[in-house]
Amino acid sequence: MIYLWIHLVLMLIIILISSQLFTNALEHFGQKIGVSAGVTGSIFAAIATALPETSVPIIALVAGTSNKLINQEISVGAILGAPLMLSSLSIFVMALSVVKQRGINGKIMPERSGFIRDLNFFLAAFFIAAIAMYVPLEPMYLRTGISFILIGIYISYIILTCMASKALVVNGHGVRPEEPMMLTRIGMKNNIVTILIQLISALALLLFGAKGFINSVESISSALQVSVLLLSLLIIPFATELPEKVNSVFWIRKNKDTLGFGNITGAMVFQGTLLPALGILLTPWQPSKIVQTGIFITLVATAWLRMNASSAGLRIKALMVNGALYLLYLYLVFS
Repeated sequence: MIYLWIHLVLMLIIILISSQLFTNALEHFGQKIGVSAGVTGSIFAAIATALPETSVPIIALVAGTSNKLINQEISVGAILGAPLMLSSLSIFVMALSVVKQRGINGKIMPERSGFIRDLNFFLAAFFIAAIAMYVPLEPMYLRTGISFILIGIYISYIILTCMASKALVVNGHGVRPEEPMMLTRIGMKNNIVTILIQLISALALLLFGAKGFINSVESISSALQVSVLLLSLLIIPFATELPEKVNSVFWIRKNKDTLGFGNITGAMVFQGTLLPALGILLTPWQPSKIVQTGIFITLVATAWLRMNASSAGLRIKALMVNGALYLLYLYLVFS
C-alpha cells in the first residue's frame, strides 16, 4: 500500500512538471501561428489535455474487461463524470488558486464572447445528450441521428471559434508568452520545430503521468468497495482532469484568464459532444439515480457560470458555488 501511495505522488509530480512544459510550449505555439487566446485555450489546450479522459471510455469499450456490462458502466461514468468535474470542482480549484492574489471579491475576466460561446454550446449539447437517455434503443437510427447532431455541434463550434480568432487578435486577445521556451534554455532555437518538440514531449509525459495516476487511484480505491459506475463518475474523472486543472491554475495565476477558463470550458464542449455521441452509439445510455444526479449538477453548475458571465468578469466568490455544487453531488449520491 505504501508503494501505491508513493507511485501516486510521483505521478502527480510528473503531471505538474509536464503541465508546466505543455502550457509554456502552447503559448509560444499560439503566438507563432497568430491565433487568439480563445483558440489556444478552448481548442488546442482543451483537446490535448482531454486525451487522458477521452481514452478511458474508448479503451473500456474496445479493450476493457471480459464483462461487457462493467465496460459499459466504466465508459458511461467516465463520459459523464468529466463534464461534472470540470463544471464544478475544476472551476472551484481554479478560482481558489487566486483568492489570496485577487481577494474573494476579486474577478476572473476571460474574453467574454468566447467564454459565452463555450458555455452555450456545452449547455445545448449536454442537454441533448441527456435527452438521448430516454430515447428507445430501437429503432437505432434515432440514437444514431442524435450522435451525428452532437458531432455536428462540435464541428460548428470549432468553425465559429476559429472565425472569431483574427478579430480577437487585432483587439488585443492574442497569446503573449511571458517566459521563454523551456528548450531554448538548453541552447535550442526558438522556432516552430522546437515548439512542437516540447509540445509533443510534454503531452506524452502528461499522458504517461495521468495513466499512472489512474492506475494508482484505481488500486487504492478498490478497497473502498464502491460500485463500478460510481467509481467511474468520481475517481476516474478526478484523475484524468488533473491536466486541465493544473494548466488552468498556472494560466490564471499568471493573469491569463482567457487561457485558463478556455482550457476548462473548451474541454467541456469537447466532452459534452463527441464523447456522449460515442456513448449513445455504443452503450445502453440509460438513466439511473447516479447518472441523472450527475447530469443535473453539471447543467446547474454550467448555467450558474453562464448567469455570472458579465462583461465585468466573474466574481471569485460566485465560483465558490461551483465547489459547493460538487459537494452537493457527493451528498446526493452517497445519501
